[in-house]
Amino acid sequence: MKEMPKMRLPEMDAQAGDALDLRISPVSVRSQTVAKLREAIEMGQLQPGERLVETALCQRMGVSRTSIREALRRLEAEHLVTNTPNIGPSVAIIDWKAAEQIYEVRRLLEGEVAALCAERASPDTLTAIERAVDAFETAVRADDAIKRIRTTEAFYDAILDGCANDVMRDMVVGLNARVSLLRATSMSRSGRANESIVELRRIYEEIAKGNAAGARTAAQDHVRSAAASARKVFADHKGDVDAPPRADGAK
Repeated sequence: MKEMPKMRLPEMDAQAGDALDLRISPVSVRSQTVAKLREAIEMGQLQPGERLVETALCQRMGVSRTSIREALRRLEAEHLVTNTPNIGPSVAIIDWKAAEQIYEVRRLLEGEVAALCAERASPDTLTAIERAVDAFETAVRADDAIKRIRTTEAFYDAILDGCANDVMRDMVVGLNARVSLLRATSMSRSGRANESIVELRRIYEEIAKGNAAGARTAAQDHVRSAAASARKVFADHKGDVDAPPRADGAK
């Protein structure tokens, strides 16, 4: 009997199979570790100046020491962690002088980002901005501090998309971690979150009208109000405006 030829995958399929990477990457663990530590700092679970002991964090988070070290290096690059020789890593301390400088840069950048967005925003971008404002208001009504921060970030992400300027986006993103920390500090003051609802909606409305000058003014006014609120929180901390406040508003 004649031997039947062996069945072979077509060459294209074989090459595709060779190209398929089946390895499991630990990137999700690393990214989640960074995100959780960042959130703990922003929300005040890890306080300014608090030492970050690797073994304790490993036990608390259920991840390897390597993941913790990589996360701390990432947060150090974001200026949320300070690594002191012979002492080790700790949560960075942002005093009022540094905070004031961050707010000054925010006011300039976010004003221009909002103005450009008003000139360039697509209907999809406007929808995303409006949804973010609505989600922020829902978070405020629910008194959900974490969602307040995340929905505010979504609001600015949509505006950054709409401004269509990659260089400006990079500059804003470079400040994001410290801005989020200060945002949590600012909104810890009673009534501030409700004020922010009005301010964010005003920014959206000016952008939706295509009013670049109005959007710039609205964005800058919002940052000024946030800075004034944060300054009060700093001042309330033992009466010292230069003392690092707790992000959760406690004294």
